[in-house]
Amino acid sequence: MKKLTSGTEIDGFVVEDCIHAGGMAHIYSVRYATTTRPAAAPGFAMVMKIPRMTAGDGAENIVSFEMELQILPALHGPHVPRFVAAGDLVRLPYLVMEHMAGHTLQHWLDQPAPLAIDTIAQLGAAMAQAAHSLHQQNCCHLDLKPGNVIIQDSGNAVLLDFGLSCHAHYPDLLAEELRKAVGSPAWIAPEQIVGVRGDVRSDIFAIGVMLYELTTGELPFGAPTTEGGMRQRMWMAPTPPRALRADVPDWLQEIILRCLEPAAAQRYASAAELAFDLINPEQVPITRRGMRLRGIPLLGKLRRWITAAGMEYQPSPLPVQQITEVPILMVAVPHKDVSDATLYSLRQAVARSLSTRPGARLAVVTVISPSDSSSTDSSRSETQLHRTHLARLKHWAQGLEMGGHGVSYHVLEASDVAQAIVRYAQGNNVGLLILGAATHGLQMQRLIATVPMRVARDAPCTVILVKQQLPFEALSQLQTSDTRSQKESMHSLSK
Repeated sequence: MKKLTSGTEIDGFVVEDCIHAGGMAHIYSVRYATTTRPAAAPGFAMVMKIPRMTAGDGAENIVSFEMELQILPALHGPHVPRFVAAGDLVRLPYLVMEHMAGHTLQHWLDQPAPLAIDTIAQLGAAMAQAAHSLHQQNCCHLDLKPGNVIIQDSGNAVLLDFGLSCHAHYPDLLAEELRKAVGSPAWIAPEQIVGVRGDVRSDIFAIGVMLYELTTGELPFGAPTTEGGMRQRMWMAPTPPRALRADVPDWLQEIILRCLEPAAAQRYASAAELAFDLINPEQVPITRRGMRLRGIPLLGKLRRWITAAGMEYQPSPLPVQQITEVPILMVAVPHKDVSDATLYSLRQAVARSLSTRPGARLAVVTVISPSDSSSTDSSRSETQLHRTHLARLKHWAQGLEMGGHGVSYHVLEASDVAQAIVRYAQGNNVGLLILGAATHGLQMQRLIATVPMRVARDAPCTVILVKQQLPFEALSQLQTSDTRSQKESMHSLSK
């Protein structure tokens, strides 16, 4: 189909400028015609996407349009454009959606000077949070690349182009009608190359490619044009970013190379966990990945090649099921007016939750008041106060069997404890929150909105309120003490 001219009217929409001419579609800014504007018209700018369907275009163009036509209306939230209308597939296929203002990620890649490390981390965290929102809706994007990511002025990331995506609630037309790997060669994940669709970790791989390019200015696996070239990422390792840029910190290299692991099981288990590390870089555990200055040796490449040759990919579970099994688990540990019984009960509840969630990440959090910091003298600075509380949290967690679970410790400063806990849970995509139940009586709780009640009401995730109880040893000692007291009382009475 030829490009539309400005002023063309289609089904009540007036075409204005062509703002993008891609290999698979043209994008036009549009508005409602004055005579056909509906009473309930959306109050935002709109664009119309029309797929290219000339004789030289492949069948994947129309199939991917059909995929986006069924997926986009099912998505919601700040990380996707809102759906407005769709055209008749036989007469004139088109999609009208919200126009998302901002710059694509390519804008940052085109900057002449290297990006600051903090900026790279912020961009990566925004992309990961957007991908996690998509995964929570049972959708995998599967075509994340710089042109499909918009960063708004607020820092929010918006994902575009769902033509190659996979949604658990709809037929996967691409898998049914095209017997080949679909995706953009530079960003496609190894498992996609062999036909596996629907694994949330494929999107994590693509984010890793973009982080690598933002950091080094280069693509980790080049831009292959053949299937054989794409398959090399199943065993090849990219040059470590620190070898290409001297100021790259070990934590950023650790994150990037973990995203780019050829085996999906060795990557981040969820985009929420990736965003968590990018937001909290000081707590990223550093392995040999983060320290490398050279690529893996020949023997290591050989092992990877053998592993890839014998690898059998299984169909992926539902995206929601994948991320539910590996949540970020948060425990709020009080730092004053707390009994040993409460601390013990919280530890037991965390241990039980971790034991049933093998891939969970634990965030141990406490909230201190600003007055605690302002009251410190010169011999006990604010930094030292935070260190003291961090040491206390680590001491509390010593009794936990971590068994491979990632753990980090955080001291928040806020006058409103409940609000600080809820905001932390929202900002870090916490899936399960554990805190102590109120110790006030029911009559008091009717009059006062306690911290646990407010957190349970406002938190964006599942909340477990733990009632304090004594450990069996302490309970046994208490019973022994009570028995001894009773005997002494009986003895005195007998006298």
